[in-house]
Parts: sequence; structure tokens; C-alpha cells
Amino acid sequence: MTRVCFVGSADVDVQYELLSRETAREALSTYDRYAPFENSLAVDTVSLGSAVSLCNDLNWYLVRFADVALVREPSVSTDEWLSRALATAIRDGDVRPQETGERLAIYGLEDGALVEPMYVTRRPDGTVPEYDLREVEETVVVRVTAEEFDAA
Repeated sequence: MTRVCFVGSADVDVQYELLSRETAREALSTYDRYAPFENSLAVDTVSLGSAVSLCNDLNWYLVRFADVALVREPSVSTDEWLSRALATAIRDGDVRPQETGERLAIYGLEDGALVEPMYVTRRPDGTVPEYDLREVEETVVVRVTAEEFDAA
């Protein structure tokens, strides 16, 4: 199963906003919903393609109410997320999955909420640098595109 997670903007309740809009509610109605992070809404889809399609279907709402859309595709990584842009590039065949692990956005997890990302490259030995922007309970690693990395 491929997981999609929408993380709301700081001043928005993303679950309320998505579920109070008829079109978004209908798009999400066939999925079991849950919240892996504070102010998030996540669903499991059958494939990377269906995850990207769901993001595309909800795009109007996502640009208004979400800070980030994440995709976790087990065939790429079981413990790292993909940015929406990277998931789309993999689905479209523009990037091979094995070429995705170098550029990362590491989010801190504080009181269940994602906090500011730190953009890093994976070390040559394959390890991920430590998150050092603040003290956090855990971290969430997100693979990103070269364009997203360069824009950060």
C-alpha cells in the first residue's frame, strides 16, 4: 500500500478543510483516514500512481490548505517519505526509484507536529545527517527532487 499524507498549514485545520468541501470529501470517501502527524490527514492507496492521482484530484485544496503532501511508497523506501514532486517524477518515469535517496528534507517531530525541514544530502556511507535545527523527539525523512532541494 502506498500512503499519502497531507500536512496542514499552521493556521488551518487540514482535516476540517478537506472534509468540509464536497469534492474533496468525495475523493477521500473510499479511504480509511488517519493522522500520523498533528494537523494531517493520511490515506493508504493501492499504488504510487493512485497516490499521485489523488494529490492531483485534490490539488485545488492542497495549495490552499496544506503545507506539504508526502507519499510513502514501500517499493522505494519503507521508512522514508517522498515529496509529491518526487513521487510524480517516479510515476512519470522521469526519475528511477534507486536514484532518489541523495537529497533529503529532514523534518523534526515535536509534540506530534512536523517542524521546519533541514535540507541535507545523504552521507557517502548512506547515513542521514542528524537534525540540528532544534531539540526534537524524532525526525521524518523526506526524499526530494533536485529542484526542491536547490530552491530550499
